[in-house]
Amino acid sequence: MPGKTLRSKTAIRRLHERFSAEFGREMTIAFLLQDWDDPYNVGGMFRVADGVGAKELILTGHTPQPPHPQIHVTSMGHHRRIPWRYFERHEEAVARLKLEGYHLVAIEITDDAQHYKLYPYPEKVCFVVGNEVNGVYGKVLSLCDGAVFIPMAGKGKSLNVVVAAAIVAFEAWQRPQQSDSVSP
Repeated sequence: MPGKTLRSKTAIRRLHERFSAEFGREMTIAFLLQDWDDPYNVGGMFRVADGVGAKELILTGHTPQPPHPQIHVTSMGHHRRIPWRYFERHEEAVARLKLEGYHLVAIEITDDAQHYKLYPYPEKVCFVVGNEVNGVYGKVLSLCDGAVFIPMAGKGKSLNVVVAAAIVAFEAWQRPQQSDSVSP
């Protein structure tokens, strides 16, 4: 039988810290949001970024940026805690991230994508999450180091971008440490 819902911020923080230390691993995580249309999705992504301890969000193209009232609503204040950068050109953002030592993993359905539970996520990773309708653009995809997908049991081909990014990032963060010398 479940216990009482925790309401105290201190009790919730202790619970999270206990399990983060036990199941989370030390990583540097970032997310590149390529041409997202929906500011509510951007706000939700700030919450996911905080949840996995991400270093930052990289917004590109016409992705809505804070301050924005709809981002504010769904981020629940996390847009003020998670650093973010903006690049007009997607390829420029990818080039900068590579120079900074990030391994770029597209969350995209491709002919050579790996199941998200099987990918050898390195210690420093940036998840590239494409446009809600068109996915990760071909040029950006060609610059990524790998791609992962989430198998679907129903008839839909994919999940909401925020949900997909959350599933993949939590899998990478909570997986036991692996060698960073692997190459997918």
